[in-house]
Amino acid sequence: MEPVQRPRVKICCISSREEARLAISYGADALGLVSQMPSGPGVIAEELITEIVDSIPPPIASFLLTSQQNVEAIIQQQRRCRTNTLQLVDRLPAGSHQRLREALPGIALVQVIHVRGPEAIEEALEVAPFVHALLLDSGRPDLPVKILGGTGQVHDWTISRRIRELVPIPVFLAGGISAENVRAAIEEVAPFGIDLCSSVRTEGRLDPHKLERFFRQLERPGL
Repeated sequence: MEPVQRPRVKICCISSREEARLAISYGADALGLVSQMPSGPGVIAEELITEIVDSIPPPIASFLLTSQQNVEAIIQQQRRCRTNTLQLVDRLPAGSHQRLREALPGIALVQVIHVRGPEAIEEALEVAPFVHALLLDSGRPDLPVKILGGTGQVHDWTISRRIRELVPIPVFLAGGISAENVRAAIEEVAPFGIDLCSSVRTEGRLDPHKLERFFRQLERPGL
């Protein structure tokens, strides 16, 4: 997909209605809500996800991060949580995305690709025709206890840029993005969107000072 003038910003690991309001007030275009995961930060109960979703105004996107790999389980989870977007953080069996699109019309599907090496390009090209966007992260799904996000680690952006150039759908960039490197990330990858979690938090809580610093970098002239 071609570069955009200004990337959208998704703030992940939202844990309360107050955090949702804070992120939106600084300019977040989307909010990530983390359901049960094998490991990693930001997990909250589905009941709280639903409560937060009910408070999010349009046109802010609400992403349900799910580690489920069973199509029926994902469908039921989305119907309980009522987000407008599903972020699929693990690989799904062949045919799963088509079944999800049939069962959940109007719900956007975002597939996470964990960029460990050049093989991520092939994985991205295989799944791109069946989803609405890709999110390139730095997880380790190969470990005995999978790490499916929230690492705070930067991966190889040259691979991410190649994926962005090759696929016809929007690409979000995640993994260690912060106020210190966001401009470099945009120049290197030119993603449709940026995904943040740990870099805008202090002791696990969304930090207004870090949010302000990040968005100030994003809005500086010459981007």
